[in-house]
Amino acid sequence: MEFFKGNVAFSLLPTTLDQFKALPQANLQSPYEAAAMFVVALSLYKQNREEAIAMMNFMKGPAPVSPRELSLIKTQVTDFLIRSYFAGATPQNDYAPTQPYTVVLSENVYSYAEHGCAKLFVRCGGADSPRPISMRLAKDGKWYVTEYSSLLSGIRKPESANPWA
Repeated sequence: MEFFKGNVAFSLLPTTLDQFKALPQANLQSPYEAAAMFVVALSLYKQNREEAIAMMNFMKGPAPVSPRELSLIKTQVTDFLIRSYFAGATPQNDYAPTQPYTVVLSENVYSYAEHGCAKLFVRCGGADSPRPISMRLAKDGKWYVTEYSSLLSGIRKPESANPWA
């Protein structure tokens, strides 16, 4: 049961931590910005692991990415998995997102059940339902990502990888 939907758009995807921090969404004033920024950070992982991890650490605030999380990211992240979280990316077009790069998010009646915490849902072109991501409001007034493992779950293969398509 989804209620409010919000889109966070990026004209370009950053390739360095400095570019990432320069994005207007990097002020992390809403859980929507934090969730979308984390997707952007993950999208760089296959091209530049060090910069992607630095971006993810920025998004996790006082609790950096753990060795266990890094292991999961290393084994689960594929180019098409993360592209599937941008609008327009589907198995039929080999997960080619439309531009601007847009992350579509939604919330439900339980999204703000715990004070200072938010659980949003990221639309995924390769899955039947949106994937949850959780954020927490820190003392500095910014939202940081606390749980995102569902974003690393498998999705439908792109048609180019399907021998029966």
